[in-house]
Amino acid sequence: MRRKGGLGLVCSLVWLIGAAWPAFAAGEEPAASGPAAAALAARMNQPYAQGGEKTCLTCHNQPPVTLILEGPMALKGDPRTPFAVHGCEACHGPAGDHAAGKTGPDGMLILPPVLFQRPKLEGAAKISSVAERNAVCLGCHESGLRMNWQGSPHSNNDIACTNCHTAHVAKDPVLAKQTQPKVCFTCHFEQRAQSFEYSHHPIREGKVVCSDCHNPHGSPGPKQLKEYTVNETCYTCHADKRGPLLWEHEPVRENCTNCHNPHGSTQIHLLTERMPYLCQNCHDTTFHPGEPYSGANTAGGTFAGAVIAKFQLLGRSCINCHSQIHGSNNPAGAVFLR
Repeated sequence: MRRKGGLGLVCSLVWLIGAAWPAFAAGEEPAASGPAAAALAARMNQPYAQGGEKTCLTCHNQPPVTLILEGPMALKGDPRTPFAVHGCEACHGPAGDHAAGKTGPDGMLILPPVLFQRPKLEGAAKISSVAERNAVCLGCHESGLRMNWQGSPHSNNDIACTNCHTAHVAKDPVLAKQTQPKVCFTCHFEQRAQSFEYSHHPIREGKVVCSDCHNPHGSPGPKQLKEYTVNETCYTCHADKRGPLLWEHEPVRENCTNCHNPHGSTQIHLLTERMPYLCQNCHDTTFHPGEPYSGANTAGGTFAGAVIAKFQLLGRSCINCHSQIHGSNNPAGAVFLR
């Protein structure tokens, strides 16, 4: 009997886990019941406030809330903006009962359906889920650069639009060159550190920003690049390296990051490694490129030849001679000398 009872208990546990697993895997919380369910229903089934945004501004009349009135979202003359539809409630949901100060079955003030921030009221409802908040933004901002949002790295990591964007300001900081890097660097610490390196793209100087190369809303290219490949992205600024060229350098045509770190480096020209060691990762043969300090194959291997070999590695190193390292159009440029 004991064995049968134990087996029955195990079977029951397996059945319960199997029944609950779909909701657990999807990240869903258990459905509310009793007074909590009634309070949620009251919050989600409100009428619109009769006075629109004027009713909301009766209480919410201080910055940063009022700063939205200085931005493009408050232009009533543009039918695409929230204020041309239902004002504040176009994003926060119908909140007529909230504006009237009504309380729910739990005795708490009824809050708007969509909460972008956690309310300061004691015991109030939690902030809305990432999916609910993003659904509001994507209701208008779904085309163009946002068309690849679904399945993008930021989407898969439950990043909400409001984690990066600020609506209640005259100018969204993430859309301005001077302030955008600060927003991105709140998560991307490694790239922030690289931006302080000796050689770096002028991100901190406000001349280049993350979105010049990356589309944070998703893209068909790697690393959310705006183009399909690394090289195509680099060529939007470095068009002189595009070619086609008579003599092409294979690692250059394959991927610019074979030699360069675009976010910053301790070496000149954003190189991933100091020359000649960078070049010798590929050119490691036993003749001239492979033994730079030995003096071999230079001026007969004499002492003077050794001095010449060392001299050639000063400054720009290999590219003192191989100056057209990205490729050459000269008929005599097979080894990128001209």
